[in-house]
Amino acid sequence: MSGVQHPGKPAGRPMDLASKLDTRVRIERKTVTLDPAYGTQEASWSLFANVWGEVRDVLPSRAERLAETITIANRPARVRVRYLPGLAADMRLIIGGRIMQIISGPAMLGRREAMELIVEDHSTEGDAP
Repeated sequence: MSGVQHPGKPAGRPMDLASKLDTRVRIERKTVTLDPAYGTQEASWSLFANVWGEVRDVLPSRAERLAETITIANRPARVRVRYLPGLAADMRLIIGGRIMQIISGPAMLGRREAMELIVEDHSTEGDAP
């Protein structure tokens, strides 16, 4: 630690996450219903939460680029939000017009202080037409 004490914080404690939460994040959950006429499933998305988050683009290491485990075209990002009970991997995020799918997490940080997700641009590739 740097030994610099911030007002109101004990020495050695990191700066509060709140100062980094500068991006509005909309979290949606999928709702699946049956079409009464045809019996097919219809999916729609509904609001789960609107929160502030820290969004950082993920740049792959050279090894990851060579192994092609991360596709840059999908624009992966790391998102941190305050702890949010019920947040699950089958939800999606909308960040500044980008629709993002969760590919890793949510992982709890600290003692229910925050959660971290890895997301990428949503792709309908492979979905039925």
